[in-house]
Amino acid sequence: MNLKAVAIAVVMAASIPVAASADQQVVRIATEGAYAPWSFSAPNGKLDGFEIDLAKVLCERMKVKCEVVPQNWDGIIPALVAKKYDAIMSALSVTPKRKETIAFSTPYAAAVNTFAVLADGDLKALPGSGEAYSLDTEQDAAKARIADMAKVLQGKVVGVQGSTTAATFVETYLKGAVQVHEYRTTEEHDFDLMNGRLDAVLANATVLTAALEKSDMKDAKLAGPLFSGGVFGVIAVGLRKEDTGLKQQFDDAIASALKDGTVKELSLKWFKLDVGPRG
Repeated sequence: MNLKAVAIAVVMAASIPVAASADQQVVRIATEGAYAPWSFSAPNGKLDGFEIDLAKVLCERMKVKCEVVPQNWDGIIPALVAKKYDAIMSALSVTPKRKETIAFSTPYAAAVNTFAVLADGDLKALPGSGEAYSLDTEQDAAKARIADMAKVLQGKVVGVQGSTTAATFVETYLKGAVQVHEYRTTEEHDFDLMNGRLDAVLANATVLTAALEKSDMKDAKLAGPLFSGGVFGVIAVGLRKEDTGLKQQFDDAIASALKDGTVKELSLKWFKLDVGPRG
């Protein structure tokens, strides 16, 4: 090949977008940054939380340099597909619908959801409080308890974050029983709960527990059962389908962090409980 041909080939190669791959030096990871304690902006403006710590661990084991960037939840998957970044770590549950668009790593956490209500409100004694159900292995018992809850929730206004598994749960199990208001962030629906515009909110139990520690949420409480599995799925890294090399890197790093107890250690640090995937 002559020098002119080589020069043309170099220019053409430089103009082609390069997807994340196993040997890439920098991996950009998106997170919502408004979902404490999974990911949030600390007072110094830096991102912090369970998934920020876990991302650092995974990147060290993958031997790559990672940049964690904030991204609004409602556009987090489209922006991944558009190659704005290479991966998502944002309490992203694996669902059949999402798998049509993107790929997922090995799970690194389970998603456990419940309701929060006003401590002196009509729903303070929501049926099933203190109980826990798997929508995978205890489906019949869970449905029976949900039916009991639906009677109490009839006509009530429930807040959920849009495009989440919480929204899917309400649509699947409580459609027709409750009025649903969708919000961009959990902080927004918490605010409306405390200001009397909602009767209840449904969200990840760890996120609600963290929110209840704030002074402006002191008059709220968790209510109803803890639900996991089923529509709530498991939580994993979101990736573009074509980035198989990067997926393998994340899979290996997550498996290692689960095996040696690192995920459990970080989970206990941020949640005071082990949210590692079950089974």
